[in-house]
Amino acid sequence: MADTARLNAGLVPRILASWWRPGEVVRGLHPLREGAMLAVLMAAMLVFLIAQAPGHARAAELDHGVPLGGRMAGAAMAVLFVMPLLAYATAWVVQILSRLTPWAISGPAARLALFWALLAIAPAMLLSGLVEGLMGPGAALSVTRLICGIGFLLIWGAGLRAVARTP
Repeated sequence: MADTARLNAGLVPRILASWWRPGEVVRGLHPLREGAMLAVLMAAMLVFLIAQAPGHARAAELDHGVPLGGRMAGAAMAVLFVMPLLAYATAWVVQILSRLTPWAISGPAARLALFWALLAIAPAMLLSGLVEGLMGPGAALSVTRLICGIGFLLIWGAGLRAVARTP
């Protein structure tokens, strides 16, 4: 009972719980209204943009060819406008491909699993951004990016499994 109450306590506890019990978290969020899913996606994209700032600041300091403002403007365009479109397209492809399997995944369920996975890895993305800004390229940055990638795939996969309907 205490674990269920913790999963319903708010956004931050759910994000933390997603690293240990992603299926339960996504199942607890399902069904989520479309407006709320868009808010989850845009919150994730905003955190991703903030996470890129230290790396862009470092790059702007090392190479004065493109100022920090230009780098961040390009990142904002990519993260806040292009990435959401790619996320919606990816969720649509997952929904279509799920028809070829015994597990049916609705459009809203595919979007929820993907968008939540993006938000759940946001703290790891912030860590990766700090490592990039403070240490630059190297083993530490590779490890933090690997953690982000594996975490995303595991959380997304568990979320898809949690919302899939079996025949």
